[in-house]
Amino acid sequence: MRERVGLALAIALVSAAALAYQLLLMRLLAIVHWYPFAALIVSLALLGHGVSGTVLSLAGRRAVAAFERLFTASALGFGIAAVAALALAQRVPFNGLELVWDASQVLKLAAIYLLLSVPFFFAACCFGLAFVARAERIPSLYGADLAGAGAGALLAMLALQALSLPQALLAVALGGPLAAACALLAVRGPVPAGSLLLAAVAAAALVPAGWLAPRVNEYKGLALALRIEGTRVVSTRSGPLGEIAVVESPVVPLRYAPGVSLNAVAEPPPQLGVFVDGDGMSVVTQRGASLEHFAALTSALPYALLEAPRVLVLGAGVGADVLQALTLGARQVVAVEPDRNRIEVVRTDHADFAGHLYADSRVEVVLAEPRAVLGRASRGFDLVVLPLSDSSVGASAGTQAASDQFLYTIEALEAAYARLSPGGLIAATRWETQPPRASLKLFATAIAALGRAGVRDPGAQLALIRGWQTSTLVVKRGALTRADLEAIDRFRERWSFDAAWLPGLAAADANRHHLVERDELHAGARALLSSGAAAYLDAYKFDLAPATDARPFFHDFFRWRALPELVRLREHGAAALLDSGYLVVVAGLVQAVPIAFALIVLPLLASRRTGAAPTGRGRTLVHFTALGLGFLFVEIALMSRTALYIGQPLLATATVLAALLVSAGLGSAYAARWTRSGRAAMAAALACAVLIAGYAFAARWFVETGTGWSAYLRAGAAALALAPLGFVMGMPFPLGLARLAATVPARVPWAWGINGCASVLSALLAVLLALEAGYDVVMYAAAALYLIAARSGPR
Repeated sequence: MRERVGLALAIALVSAAALAYQLLLMRLLAIVHWYPFAALIVSLALLGHGVSGTVLSLAGRRAVAAFERLFTASALGFGIAAVAALALAQRVPFNGLELVWDASQVLKLAAIYLLLSVPFFFAACCFGLAFVARAERIPSLYGADLAGAGAGALLAMLALQALSLPQALLAVALGGPLAAACALLAVRGPVPAGSLLLAAVAAAALVPAGWLAPRVNEYKGLALALRIEGTRVVSTRSGPLGEIAVVESPVVPLRYAPGVSLNAVAEPPPQLGVFVDGDGMSVVTQRGASLEHFAALTSALPYALLEAPRVLVLGAGVGADVLQALTLGARQVVAVEPDRNRIEVVRTDHADFAGHLYADSRVEVVLAEPRAVLGRASRGFDLVVLPLSDSSVGASAGTQAASDQFLYTIEALEAAYARLSPGGLIAATRWETQPPRASLKLFATAIAALGRAGVRDPGAQLALIRGWQTSTLVVKRGALTRADLEAIDRFRERWSFDAAWLPGLAAADANRHHLVERDELHAGARALLSSGAAAYLDAYKFDLAPATDARPFFHDFFRWRALPELVRLREHGAAALLDSGYLVVVAGLVQAVPIAFALIVLPLLASRRTGAAPTGRGRTLVHFTALGLGFLFVEIALMSRTALYIGQPLLATATVLAALLVSAGLGSAYAARWTRSGRAAMAAALACAVLIAGYAFAARWFVETGTGWSAYLRAGAAALALAPLGFVMGMPFPLGLARLAATVPARVPWAWGINGCASVLSALLAVLLALEAGYDVVMYAAAALYLIAARSGPR
């Protein structure tokens, strides 16, 4: 009995540590690079699982004979590799911006991918060894694995709240030695277990602090800023939503005024640079000095049309847009910001420098996700501001192409429009590029949102201007009046901004100040408002289709048909137009495919040598491949839907993983009573297909519930809603594996490897499918995969 409990606890500990490590890696790589590495991290974690299946398949009975020794060594291996592999991976000079012209970057990405899969290999060896050596207990052990993983998701969130990221990573790495100690305690007693644990803690204390500290990409904004003489970091904050660094530059003063007119004569006052995850600089501006520069930005356009407006700023950050609103006459500003640390930078850390901006009686600070506020806010705002939040480098290079942006979807603009008072405005500012991408996509999204709101002539309610660096779109609730148009003309003439769209704008009046050879922004705006809009969108070299909550990739402009031309012209500047975030996912898939293929073929050859029965191999391959693909398809799609509901991506990821894995673990344990049934795996897979389709259909309505709740209450509601699905999804794999163990036991490691390898591809395939077709399609594809699994289960 003690051995049974000890082994289950050890597996749960390894699983918790591995899952927490996975989430912490997502945070670390977001700081080091630009990209949302979630899919890549999930993929490499499952690569470790696939390799473990291969190794155990080749080892055969020798692994069973040395079970206790190998289990302990694998648990220790996870702890050592979690530190060593990360330290080595951070020293690989990968830069995704160079993928287009430097083929060696693919190899560097592969090196990072393989290095970071090593800890997960050791963790998966623990699970695989237990499944092979204790096959009669597969459902309960698999349940311990999944329950531990769910607890690990919560552990990662708690660690990020209480510890710095390097400390959290080191604490999670100790989960391996702790699991090894539990296994030893069950079979050898307390002395060897205690000695091992003490030695591990002593070794962890000797790990140099710099080994696990994020090494920020040298092309990120923070790294570039710190090269300026005298520049230094004056304060930092860290949390689940980002690592914040506040920078002071007394020798060469910071001057950040995105989109400022070339006619402006007033300099910005002293500023502190604020970087989140090493990029996307915003500023804390010294209050009390002259703030005249705020009137010379393209983002000042709505204040030329409104008098003493009531303003809603969605994503207020460290207050630049709030200060602009107050400077230009706002009577009240509701500043919505989901990250408490950004608020505290202004309210506490640098309150005197900021002139106690967030203590101003005219400012109401709301700690919440912007989309949640849009869902519950009352009407009556004269202006809703969507700030310029990303960096110009990241915007032009498409680093966020594969990241969800729920503030720039049709549904978000429709919700913002509903919050306006009659005659109120939505204002959104974007970085200007040539040829235009984000500004045109935003224009197309606004047209679609107005159409859904019942507006018959959207062009009469839109105004779009551009400067040398930014463009600003204004959407009015009601038609722009003659007085509005005259005010816009005065504003753009004073500051020499160009109009890209105004009702009645002549082409000759559109390209006058910041001259371009072809004014694609004006031509595109006219086309998007014409009867040929669909043809224009189809013919444009970049994807300008409006983002939706189901396909929320606002910064995804990639089109495969444009790739040959852009590569051919890359030496003439076209490389900057390739969405590097999209290419990183593709590069990950390109290297994962041959690895996954090898992991399936090698064990098949080994099974022939070990004498495993040749019949049924095809069914085994199809069944466990479908399960591996389907489970991760659901997981990736639900992460996005839950991020929209909760509002915090990392909390959403932890919620989905915890809910699905814990409930799947319970489902797996419950399925133990049916392991002798030949049809149980088929029935469970069929039930999964039906439930997944139902969840996909109902998701759009669920995100509208509980909009007034806190993020953690919504996380709890999401976890409860996902639990039934996870419970059923936990059954097919252990039932199929147990059936295989009873009929062809030599094929169990191969099936484990197949499932892991399919999962390696699944995470990346799910993101690419979502980029092309949306997360709803990913969910329905998962339902189809479970139907295939139901038809091909072991007999």
